[in-house]
Amino acid sequence: MRPSGWWKLLREGDFRISPSRYLMVVSVSLATPFNTLLAAIQHVFYSRKLAATELHNPPIFIIGHWRSGTTLLHELLVLDARLSSPTTYQCFAPHHFLVSNWFFQTFATWLLPSQRPMDNMAAGWDRPQEDEFALVNLGLPSPYRRIAFPNNPPPNMEYFDTESLPEDDRTRWTQSLDWFLRCVSYRAGRPLVVKSPTHTGRVATLAKAFPGAKFIHISRDPRSLFPSTVRLWKSLDAPQALQHAREEHLEDYVVECFNRMYEPFHRDRDQIAPGNLIDIRYEDLIADPVTQLESIYSQLKLGDFDYVRDAITQWAQTQHREYKPNTHQLPPEQEAIIKTAWHKYFSKYGY
Repeated sequence: MRPSGWWKLLREGDFRISPSRYLMVVSVSLATPFNTLLAAIQHVFYSRKLAATELHNPPIFIIGHWRSGTTLLHELLVLDARLSSPTTYQCFAPHHFLVSNWFFQTFATWLLPSQRPMDNMAAGWDRPQEDEFALVNLGLPSPYRRIAFPNNPPPNMEYFDTESLPEDDRTRWTQSLDWFLRCVSYRAGRPLVVKSPTHTGRVATLAKAFPGAKFIHISRDPRSLFPSTVRLWKSLDAPQALQHAREEHLEDYVVECFNRMYEPFHRDRDQIAPGNLIDIRYEDLIADPVTQLESIYSQLKLGDFDYVRDAITQWAQTQHREYKPNTHQLPPEQEAIIKTAWHKYFSKYGY
């Protein structure tokens, strides 16, 4: 994040920073000028090349609520060497990764844990990552800005539904996303698989911005989604927030985000061209990943599945057997709440 974006984030949070996070704030503040310098260097060397860069085919967007299996599906799709994806480093250094990636890949692997804090998935600078983090670091409004100040009212909730935004704001958002994906495409040279749960309610905007884009929507039993998402936010707030998170209204926040995400998705999904949107279930993906991936390739016409069949099969026979998803116990009173609040999802996706 550049100094202006960092200062804006702090100002929007009313500088309500916990004393235990002062050192973090100082460290980030000292680092932001280097982001501006590196961004300027990248602009000098790459601006003309990026202006001439186009995406290698429309993106494949993975959508669905947090903890519904979007990361697992993302990891599986990029086993196909014909596809690529934004990486963790690219999303956390969107201004300058073309000139700085080599350094962090070589000397800064120790900055990231080997596994994500919310589950047992591998972590690393070169692993596939949510492009929403890139948008945050570019200074755009995003619901993810809540992570910095979890005790404040949640910011930018309107960005779950980009069709509801004023035209100028929506244009700025789509142009920023397009610029970032073109930067990634320039480096990758392959079609992109893009994953962010926050894109679920943005399908109409994305379909217009990227004609021909494919969408894979994954659902999961809400009785697992709800407690797993609560755990997700707690695991992110603990190391990354600028406040000591009280989590007083976290469960209400999870319910509201779900509704803000799925109301526009169910409203707009019929605008996606036939054959460009597929629904799958997490439970089916876990039970038989090879069959599910083959179905996705067939229905969305992603190419010859036999090219990647062996890689998916090997994953299923090795890492899949070792992967242990977290188990969750949902109290009856919480189950009653989400059955009422998310009743359409329960019914539509067979839960």
